[in-house]
Amino acid sequence: MPPLGSTAGRVARAQRSGHLVLRARLDSRRTEIESAALARAVGIADPGEVADPAYAAGLRVAVGAAVAFGIDATETGGGDLSIPVELLAQARMAARHGVDLATVLRRYFAGYAILEEFAAAELAGTGLSRDAVQRAFRARAVAFDRLIGAVSRDYRRERDEIPDPVDGRRVESVGRLLAGELLDAPELNYDLSVRHLGLVAAGASVDEPLRHLARGLDCRVLLVRPDGDTTWAWLGARRPIEAGAALSALLDARKEEVTIALGEPGGGLDGWRLTHLQAKAALPVALRTGKPLVRYADVALVAAAQRNELLTASLFRLYLKPLDDGKGRGATLRATLRAYLAAGCNASSAASALGTRRQTVARRLREIESKLGRPIDGCLGELDLALRLEAQVGPPVDAQGHGVCAI
Repeated sequence: MPPLGSTAGRVARAQRSGHLVLRARLDSRRTEIESAALARAVGIADPGEVADPAYAAGLRVAVGAAVAFGIDATETGGGDLSIPVELLAQARMAARHGVDLATVLRRYFAGYAILEEFAAAELAGTGLSRDAVQRAFRARAVAFDRLIGAVSRDYRRERDEIPDPVDGRRVESVGRLLAGELLDAPELNYDLSVRHLGLVAAGASVDEPLRHLARGLDCRVLLVRPDGDTTWAWLGARRPIEAGAALSALLDARKEEVTIALGEPGGGLDGWRLTHLQAKAALPVALRTGKPLVRYADVALVAAAQRNELLTASLFRLYLKPLDDGKGRGATLRATLRAYLAAGCNASSAASALGTRRQTVARRLREIESKLGRPIDGCLGELDLALRLEAQVGPPVDAQGHGVCAI
């Protein structure tokens, strides 16, 4: 490193400062970059064509991790950055679901091109010399090359694994039963006529924690792994099973690297199918929010809404976006709405929860109605769902309203 007081040292500090400015500018537009990259990824191949909703949810998480990785490379040089685990996990999931490697890599190349376009647009005013600009672009290229190599290796390694034939038969039988077929499946060693609680887990093996849970609740357990990172499980008993008790027990028994979603208890074959579908629908919410455990009853509306791009985008544009005026009022008005709804639409109770006066809450509510162009009492359900979506899965559009961030 050149001496600090030398001309070379001053140049190096200036270039370092320029890199930090560029990185900060890219970071300030991260939501916009992610939105553009996700829209392009969806355009290359619709993730909804993969039956497992966890794949589409994982794609959104992977896009965010990839953009963050590329932005970090602008400052660090890219050679020492760790490849985000979310990207490797998504590559393995793509391999398991038959998404070809060419599609996976096309998405990365498209995302890389989008990031470079944003970087080029932000260069003005950074003070970077031509050589420094080239080094910044080269750093991201080095990081991208390492990323492509790691993703390709994990994808091929996953595809080369040969599934156990016995597990394959169990997975096939479960799949046929879930699809509505009536068949005898003695290899499952599980009574489908009893009460059931379905669970879907993502991450490392959860066989032992779930068997421990089954023993504690005096239940039979059926476990299948449709792919390397996902476990489907059912707890079965002749007496009713309490989902709340199972949730509490799992908080103590689960592994740190595992995310688990629970359905609601149900009886017989129909209940066995329904509780599984509920758990499967709740899992993307858990993955998106980072919660280790979720129960379908707690996220049912959000789970349903986030699968409907039109509904999600419309709720945000109609009920939340009008509250943002660029002056920071949006956060205050949202907090007031949440408190008002939580208080059963009682302004005095909302004011107490917010630590303010009832008149202040009433004034804010009138402001909200003015911005929405409709009375709050006429759209309570829509407002509540929009706020819950924002809190649990984030906004579906970027700050400028460009493109839906589809899950």
